[in-house]
Amino acid sequence: MRRWAGISVAAASALTAVLLAVPAQFGAASAQAPAHAAAPAPAGQAAAGQAGAAKEPVAVGTGGAVASMDLDASQAGISALSHGGNAIDAAVATASALGVTIPFVAGPGGGGFMVIYLAKTHQVVTIDGRENCPAACTPGMFTDPKTGQPLGYDYASDQPLATGVPSMVATWATAIRDYGQASLAADLQPAISVAQQGFRTDADFQQLTESELPELQAYPASRALLLTSAGQPLPVGSLLRNPDLARTYQLLARYGPSYLYNGPLGQAIVQADDHPVTTPGQTVVQLPGIMTTNDLRTYQARVLAPTHVRYRGLDVYSMAPPSSSGSTVGEALNILSGYNLGAEPQATALFQYLEASRLSYADRDAYVGDPRYVGVPLSGLLSPAFAATRRCLIQQTALTSPVAPGDPYPPYQGCQNQQTAAAPVTQEGLHTNNIVTADKWGNIVAYTNTINFFGGSGETVPGYGFLLNNEMTDFDFAPPTAGAYDPNLPAGGKQPRSSMGPVIALRGGTPVFSIGAAGGSTIIETILQILINYVDLRLSLPAALAAPRVSQTNSATSLAEPLFYTSALAKQLTSQFGEQFTEATGPILPLDEYPGDATALQDLGGGRFESIAEPVRLGGGSALVVQPSP
Repeated sequence: MRRWAGISVAAASALTAVLLAVPAQFGAASAQAPAHAAAPAPAGQAAAGQAGAAKEPVAVGTGGAVASMDLDASQAGISALSHGGNAIDAAVATASALGVTIPFVAGPGGGGFMVIYLAKTHQVVTIDGRENCPAACTPGMFTDPKTGQPLGYDYASDQPLATGVPSMVATWATAIRDYGQASLAADLQPAISVAQQGFRTDADFQQLTESELPELQAYPASRALLLTSAGQPLPVGSLLRNPDLARTYQLLARYGPSYLYNGPLGQAIVQADDHPVTTPGQTVVQLPGIMTTNDLRTYQARVLAPTHVRYRGLDVYSMAPPSSSGSTVGEALNILSGYNLGAEPQATALFQYLEASRLSYADRDAYVGDPRYVGVPLSGLLSPAFAATRRCLIQQTALTSPVAPGDPYPPYQGCQNQQTAAAPVTQEGLHTNNIVTADKWGNIVAYTNTINFFGGSGETVPGYGFLLNNEMTDFDFAPPTAGAYDPNLPAGGKQPRSSMGPVIALRGGTPVFSIGAAGGSTIIETILQILINYVDLRLSLPAALAAPRVSQTNSATSLAEPLFYTSALAKQLTSQFGEQFTEATGPILPLDEYPGDATALQDLGGGRFESIAEPVRLGGGSALVVQPSP
């Protein structure tokens, strides 16, 4: 099988037109305003810290590798590797730098899931760094008390009420403590430098700002950090410094995570959430938060066992609940293992992929939630025997959605939907990022994290330079009718279901690749398509990632990128199999993260890695290695 060492942005753009998309003593932080230099950079001048480098989607070499959606962030990870850190340190360095350069999708105010391959023990472990709902959360918290109806999703997402307990810093500290080689202080240094020196904003940054403009305008601290004095997006080429976030990272470096979870930063977060300071006359923010300092003190990131399925001789590992990625990708792979996708016509293979996705999403919505609060039949969802009872529902015509969930409890038998009603489908924010890292010792990290919507809730913590999340809108807003079971209703301390969950695949105990993505509920489909493109259709991993995508989440139509939507293959799927498609479009496309900004990494053996980022989507990502080689 031939593997491509690289793919140019131009080639990737052309490729998408033809390829199949099958895949206590603490210091105080001051409230110093950030520096905005509105003058654009001279032609050809890179942002501060980039040393004239340009983003490249693929890099091959030794000594370690990093891929993310931003050049400065990837360079931060390479810096950690070059100074003796391992892949875990590089992931933390990259994530903290993303909080500076792309604050709309990353930073200390959010959370995520980390999947780690430990080369010394040949073991895959995961860290659950998902945000908790504050203790005061109730099942009806997103219901209008006057009407008894669920709040509008967009309206609820703008409210401090939607902010969960920030868990990013706890994840970083847990990962470094248990598996890192450096220290939190060392891993934060590259991000501190970028925040102090600043970076030049680009067109993508400007459009991200525009997508969240009313929310940012509603908070004086957000206006001061991310907008002009007139409350408008910064001009392209502006130099954006964030001294408040630099100081926040310095304080975390000095005092550790307790500065947040039992110190002044935590107090500032609670104050901002529960008593938001808003711009006079704004109408966006109406429901204050319900977080307490005790919610922060009791938060812990947890090391969990991964999910595991076998597929085409690979051991595929991912996140267990409250992530739904591992169970849903795993179930879909089990269903698809009954077909020889690589030997079939492309339309047939894609039809089977869409129907396997439709069925596994039905089971996801019906059964997956926070396992500390609800019973999740994980072993059943990942059972090949259960998958067989779902596979046999796939005939020659697309099923009608919403399909009902199956019965993932033994004995597994029959070929019918086991329940009469489909579970409610949760709305989920699209705005996420994924980081992949590797080191010279062979450790690998795949880390998906977010603050949810572009800009989270839109609220910057005054004096600390980062935005808060609005992740609690990933819960269902109201119980299903007639008392049907719903595993994803809010509760105090509960984590909302998530689709974040990258995969690491091994063959014979040796790492082969890692894939992770953004895009809300379509994360699962993006990972699944890339994996099938690579494993079954034998595309190179860069080509598999670049190919156009289509996502079926147990909905009436599948959401397709424009190049797929207009393809002859889509027309064939409609005429031959009855599949229906909706074109993915939006006011900020291609910044709209559907179907998901992705990153991947391939272990080439002999200490060589191929690091892969998006070539085009969201302006393209950045893949780097410590020592490039052919």
